[in-house]
This record gives sequence, structure tokens and C-alpha cells, in this order.
Amino acid sequence: MSTKSILNDTSIAFLESYLNNASPTGYESEGQKIWMNYLEPYVDAFITDTYGTAVGVINPDAPFKVVIEGHADEISWYVNYITEDGLIYVIRNGGSDHQIAPSKRVNIHTKKGIVKGVFGWPAIHTRLRDKEEIPKLSNIFIDLGCETKEQVEALGVHVGCVITYPDEFMILNENKFVCRAIDNRMGGFMIAEVARLLKENNKTLPFGLYIVNSVQEEIGLRGAEMIAQTIKPNVAIITDVCHDTTTPMIDKKVEGDLKMGKGPVIAYAPAVQNNLRDLIVDTAEENKIPFQRHATSRATGTDTDAFAYSNGGVASALISLPLRYMHTTVEMVHKEDVENVIQLIYESLLKIENNETFSYFK
Repeated sequence: MSTKSILNDTSIAFLESYLNNASPTGYESEGQKIWMNYLEPYVDAFITDTYGTAVGVINPDAPFKVVIEGHADEISWYVNYITEDGLIYVIRNGGSDHQIAPSKRVNIHTKKGIVKGVFGWPAIHTRLRDKEEIPKLSNIFIDLGCETKEQVEALGVHVGCVITYPDEFMILNENKFVCRAIDNRMGGFMIAEVARLLKENNKTLPFGLYIVNSVQEEIGLRGAEMIAQTIKPNVAIITDVCHDTTTPMIDKKVEGDLKMGKGPVIAYAPAVQNNLRDLIVDTAEENKIPFQRHATSRATGTDTDAFAYSNGGVASALISLPLRYMHTTVEMVHKEDVENVIQLIYESLLKIENNETFSYFK
């Protein structure tokens, strides 16, 4: 592909705004508004559903429908229990990592606005050295600086309030994007950039393109399940993140050999339709887009599974973005990988023919 960056200053400004906004699972609507506002010049119509999935549509009247999809939600916590001393114990909303919590600042979302707090932890001097406790869901707690339960409640905090981390976007060493929620707000960003490129390059597709930003992936692919029934697509190309396995304490014999900077990751799994995947591989090779391969066994664990097994079967494929430190506040991806995922989806769409069934029995 071209060495010229396909991202521009407006793209990066949108990415920063989109990532810095909190969109915890079940509360994605404000982020969806940011996403739709950016996407609006590049699509013909929008669809939204009851739980907040947003879809930009190009050629909405076309009978043959192709989806490109990412998910909008990020992991978070819920307030679960408030002690008489004003400390807060939590439960997960998605796959939040208890081991990174101690000493992290948090935002608690209330009807009165954001309430600041911190995950506390006993000082090193006070812990028993011969049997130190590790952070667990049962012993991590949030301190709001309150002395009583009543003080906590007076701030508007109650059981069920959602909790996020305030960490924001930064760029390391000129080409590494770092933030919480890159899983998978970067997917929403990349599919929006595909729409932008189609518009700016005056490309006309022979089918309807549905640019889908699904909610509630982190708790079981629920948003994708719902919107797949609404759209009833013929083809779906999903993008999400996968692990860069080159950092310490990861076993490549288990997780595979994947590295950020070496290109998009094309998935091999039962849910991935082989002919569609082969079209994507051929597209990458023809356009000299670097790529990696990943075998994901029984399930991909992404919205690919939800789309593939909907509506009697939808030809689906997964293009992943290699990422370091998943489900932490310092998720990291390579700028070139982001651009190559965008380019691979874009070129693959141009290669798909109208009414293509991808049947194994032609």
C-alpha cells in the first residue's frame, strides 16, 4: 500500500475525542453521538436501536447488504456495596481487571455528574511480607474521601452507578496510540475511516453498506446479536483487537505469535467463512498489505460469532488489530496497523461482488 498516511489531523482529533469519552457497556450513547456526528458526511442514513447500537448506511435501498462492524463499549465497574465507613466495593461490568485497580483514579457516573474517587490499597509498609494479599474482586475498594455512607449517598452515588477510568489518549514514540478503551473504540474509528475513504475517493458500491457500531460486546456480543436481526445482512466483516504476544509473560505456544507493527490479523475459526476470508487474504496480497494469521479454535470471542450464526448463517470474517495490554488503561496499538486495517477493509469491499453468496457449492 501507499506509504502516505491515510489518517489526517481531523481523523486524529476525532479519535482522541472518541476515546477520551467514557462509553461503558450499557451506557454507550454519548460516544455513539460523537461517532455519528463524524460519520454523518459519509453516509446516506442512520439506524439506531433500543439499546444504542448505531449504524451508518450507504445505499440503504440496495437489497444485498454488507456489514463492517466494531463495538462501541468499554469495560467498567458497578458500585455494588457501600460500607458504613463510606468505602465502595464493586462488581465487574465486562472483563475489568482487578489486578490493575489499586491506586487508580476513577470516575463514578451519577445523575449529579462525575464523582471522583480512587481505588485504595494498603501501603507496602503495612502488608504482611510473608503472605501478601494480591488484589482480588473481594478486596479492592474505592475511596471517595467520605467518612460515612451518608456522605457517599449525598454525592449522588448509589448501588448500580457505573465506574470508569479517566485515562486519556496519548501517542508514544510518534506511532503508538495508547489509551483505555482502544478495545474496541478503535474498531469504530477504523470503520468510520473506511466510509470516509469511500466518499473522498468517489467509490460507488453495488450493494448496501452498513457501518455498524455495536453496543454490549464486552458482556456477550449482545448488541451484535440484536442488530444482526434488524439488518439481516448477507456478508459481515468484523474488526476487533487481539493480543500482541511478544511482551513478557505470554506463552506463544498458547496464544500464537502476533506482533503490533506487522499488520492486521486475519482470523481462522469455524465462524469465519472460508471463501470470504480467502477474498480478504487475496486482497491483502494483491495490495501488498502486510498481514498475520491467528487460529481462534471454537469461537473468536468477538461479534463475528454473533453475525455468523444469525439469520440462518451470514458469511462473516474477522480482521483484528494487534494490541498490547488488553483491558488495562494503557492499551497500545501501532498507527501503521490501524491504517492497514482500514486499507484492508476498504480494498476488500471494492472486491466483493453484488449478490456474492460465498457458497462452498458453486
